[in-house]
Amino acid sequence: MRGEGTEKLVPHTMSRMGDVLAGFHAAWEFESDSVLIRYVRGIRTPKLFQALGERRVPLEAIEGVTLTPGKRGTVVLRLEPRPGADPLTEAAAGQLKESSDPYRLVLPAERETLAEYYADELRAQLTESGPAERHLVAAPEPPLQFKAYDGKATFDGTSVAFRWFWTGASSAKWKAGDQRFPVSELSGVEWRSPEVFEGHLRLLRRDTTVPAPAQADQDPAAVVFGLGYGPVHESLPFAAAVLAAVRDCAAVPAISSPAAAAGGVPSARRDPADIAERIRHLGELHQAGLVTDEEFSSKKAELLAEL
Repeated sequence: MRGEGTEKLVPHTMSRMGDVLAGFHAAWEFESDSVLIRYVRGIRTPKLFQALGERRVPLEAIEGVTLTPGKRGTVVLRLEPRPGADPLTEAAAGQLKESSDPYRLVLPAERETLAEYYADELRAQLTESGPAERHLVAAPEPPLQFKAYDGKATFDGTSVAFRWFWTGASSAKWKAGDQRFPVSELSGVEWRSPEVFEGHLRLLRRDTTVPAPAQADQDPAAVVFGLGYGPVHESLPFAAAVLAAVRDCAAVPAISSPAAAAGGVPSARRDPADIAERIRHLGELHQAGLVTDEEFSSKKAELLAEL
């Protein structure tokens, strides 16, 4: 198609830097070794796209390109990433709605010919297929955080921290106390979309001698959320960033340090008002019979030691 508003077609090459194909929610910029996807901000743009901002997808991370009819006079150009090449899609594990697929570009049907041209040009340059040995698409960069139903999750690039909310956390999590997990102690993440079922983010630990509780709301290594807490656009990039850090850590030999040999770096001092609030809530659990005398005394001592 060579009508008004379309780019001039140049056969047999994608070497021209900066060719752009704009869709309803994103624009793809074709480069010699990658596709730069810039997501459009707007009321109708999925929040996940807005949170991602832009993504550079190396051609080696792509194993296929499809062009299919869309809804209401549109066509859909889609990149098919190689399994394991993108931490975001690996963490999502097929749970994203079609409308939130970051590899789809929805175009007006009258641009089908142009889209087909770019699809053919991309296919001609793809040389890799099958599972990738490492992540090829960059994960969202920390620091990241989101509020779940039962706690606040933060990730600084080296460790994940869960701080429980007294209004939502189970007694099991209160007994265990706030948690911090160094990336080096993790083997992966388990993310469940709140749009599919009961959402949660569970950290998978290398030490499997103690089995994790089946229910995420009872597991101190997990936070739970629903549509109003920890939505997809907040919790999924968080999960992807943690997963990428875990993979990077596994690929680099551990370096011992005096702090590590001594049992880790001491945690920072806590706010006295926060400690007092947690002791108060612990007392409520004790009075309700959810915490034994021994558990109450032990946990209270731990909290006071943090002052």
